[in-house]
Amino acid sequence: MDVLVIGAGVVGLAIARALALRGHGVIVAEATGGIGNGVSSRNSEVIHGGMYYPAGSLRARHCVAGRRMLYAFCESHGVPYAKCGKLIVATNDLEQAKIEGIYEQGIANGVDGLSFLTGADAMALEPNLSCTGAVLSRETGIIDSHAFMLALQGDLEDAGGMVAFHAPVKRIARASGGWSVQTGGDEPALLPVDAVINAASLHAQAIAYATEGYSESRVPPLVLAKGNYFGCLGKPAFRHLIYPAPVDGGLGTHVTLDLAGRMRFGPDVEWIEREDYEVDPRRAESFYASIRRYWPGLADGALVPDYAGVRPKLTGPGQKPADFIIDGPQEHGLPGLVHLFGIESPGLTSSLSIADDVAARLSN
Repeated sequence: MDVLVIGAGVVGLAIARALALRGHGVIVAEATGGIGNGVSSRNSEVIHGGMYYPAGSLRARHCVAGRRMLYAFCESHGVPYAKCGKLIVATNDLEQAKIEGIYEQGIANGVDGLSFLTGADAMALEPNLSCTGAVLSRETGIIDSHAFMLALQGDLEDAGGMVAFHAPVKRIARASGGWSVQTGGDEPALLPVDAVINAASLHAQAIAYATEGYSESRVPPLVLAKGNYFGCLGKPAFRHLIYPAPVDGGLGTHVTLDLAGRMRFGPDVEWIEREDYEVDPRRAESFYASIRRYWPGLADGALVPDYAGVRPKLTGPGQKPADFIIDGPQEHGLPGLVHLFGIESPGLTSSLSIADDVAARLSN
């Protein structure tokens, strides 16, 4: 088939690669001038274990499978990563109950390398930590996400595929035996293809509304959750990633490390109406309060604004987190069309598994 993939983020590139390696002709239409310029370049670069999500959900299935695939990909393609492990910590009885539930969910999801630690055991691993108990995830890691996306693009192009930049998709219409896709930009075009994959992340709903014959009732709401990150001055205080018990809309203000050894905190959850990537320095006050619950030694003035990302959520404040939505021909009845909605965390970890899922849906 000739396939158009919309969006050159990590999920779009992974899908395009998977299809090109199966022998399809693949073009990726990207609205900006480079790969990974949206959600994929504004995250914590964490390779997740898969213990937070309901058993049997797409998020659980693709995170667990995708993590294994991702580590193998990094090894085979020379993508920098580190399997540093993560501690999910509790600081009171309520949080203790939460992390016990996370541990049990992880076991049910088949997550590798999980163990439950007492507070003393956790603090022996991390002397700067203060907690009453912790879940240790040995398989959690960090990755150079841009190097990963470059490797995906390399495989795609080696298999004959390509990325078309500055090519925003305006309209998708039925054509004889397939689809006709109208793109804008400096060089507008009308592309006849057999199949279309919508992996446009924050813009997936807009693409779906612009798809002829696709019922608007199938398009879920788009809820924007901004996550702010703060850097931390001084030497890293931890060797593992440190996560508190989850909060409404996210996993709590946690400690992440990058491959250069720099320590940063985030993301928090800021519900917004439109895309906004400015970090308000005043939010540091709430960061200090959250972080000092498990790291009392955080010094005044240590936090500096870093960057922010926006997550394409499907549910809002106080609502149960939604699963990924992969809406293919088996669900909506239109051949050669797959829309992906709400692919937020753990989207990077899940990307290779999601790609195989989408390829299978087209083959079927």
